[in-house]
Amino acid sequence: MTTGTARNLVGGGIALLAALGSARPLYPQIGVGTWVRKAAPSMPTMTMEVEACCGGGRRLTYHVDVNGTVTIMKIDSKFDGSEAPVLINGKPSGETMSIKKVDDHHITTTMTMSGKPFGTSKATLSADGKTLTVLNDYSTSMGGGPVGKSTEIWVKK
Repeated sequence: MTTGTARNLVGGGIALLAALGSARPLYPQIGVGTWVRKAAPSMPTMTMEVEACCGGGRRLTYHVDVNGTVTIMKIDSKFDGSEAPVLINGKPSGETMSIKKVDDHHITTTMTMSGKPFGTSKATLSADGKTLTVLNDYSTSMGGGPVGKSTEIWVKK
């Protein structure tokens, strides 16, 4: 799977994980656990595992299954807006994500490839802490992915 393909499959998922891990006052461990992306039958299966790391941040591990081949994407983020490298199957991809906690239920993410911004995500965690809605906006087609806006829904397992 190419970096661009993985980015398109995982896109706002990173913002999702960030948001899930950041709701400390109401849900101290909300981000820790497994999340499943709701998707159309034609889309690949994707899960996200969230672990505590990085001095209050989170490690986001995405498992993307495309026709029986699983690609793993990992990001360790402090959730302070600093850039974090994106690893695909354990190797640097050239992509970084800057994930920032806005408040207890909102996270923003800026995605770059080789230092050039290509997209943003805004994630909103539901009041019950069980659903994350991610609004993605890709301004350029890095890696051949589609340009434009999309919405992802993630549910805590």
